[in-house]
Amino acid sequence: MNNKYPLGRLEKNIGYKFKDRELLLTALTHSSLKNEVEDESRDDYERQEYLGDAVLELVSSEFIYHKYPEMREGEMTKLRASLVCEPSLTQCAKDIDLPDFIMLGKGEDRQDSRHKDSIVSDVFEALIGGIYLDAGLTEAKKFIERFVLDDMENRALFHDSKTQLQNIAQAEGWELEYELVGESGPEHMKRFTMAVKINGEEISRKTGSSKKGAAQEAAYDALVRMRKI
Repeated sequence: MNNKYPLGRLEKNIGYKFKDRELLLTALTHSSLKNEVEDESRDDYERQEYLGDAVLELVSSEFIYHKYPEMREGEMTKLRASLVCEPSLTQCAKDIDLPDFIMLGKGEDRQDSRHKDSIVSDVFEALIGGIYLDAGLTEAKKFIERFVLDDMENRALFHDSKTQLQNIAQAEGWELEYELVGESGPEHMKRFTMAVKINGEEISRKTGSSKKGAAQEAAYDALVRMRKI
């Protein structure tokens, strides 16, 4: 295992203890590590991620269906998409420190792939799949409701933050711009800092592994700040 944290800590973070630890190990194992170990029985997370994705869609669909009885199908689909999209699931994963536990091959680890949204969100879904296989739908549903559906309005806001900020700026007649204000790290694991500016004044800045991701986080932070004014 190439992660430096005991798995018991992750189980404590999520409030669930696996009966079959192999399911947890599989959820955290990237294909790059599987290719490096000699144990042929060791599997990567891709099959469990496939299952977890289906469970997540079912549970979130049912939750939205009952919570919003007047909402039409198109709006329900849009809301579900905002909750289970890659950036939103990455934020959910960060809430439980999941990137710390991802097990990567040496090459991927050197590239800091444990912080790539595409990998982090897949591992999060694989974890859901692992819980489902370990204990069934009831426990998987508890996990999803706690870590994905608990703050639905803010998660939906995060997904659509740039669009909502643009709409506010247009309505108010503000000049909105995103500016790259910093880069750090070697070429293969760059970190970008993006600032949101309104009428030339910086409102927020955030750092991420991509310009797009950093801009989205900065837009979300700007919206949250505006709500508090």
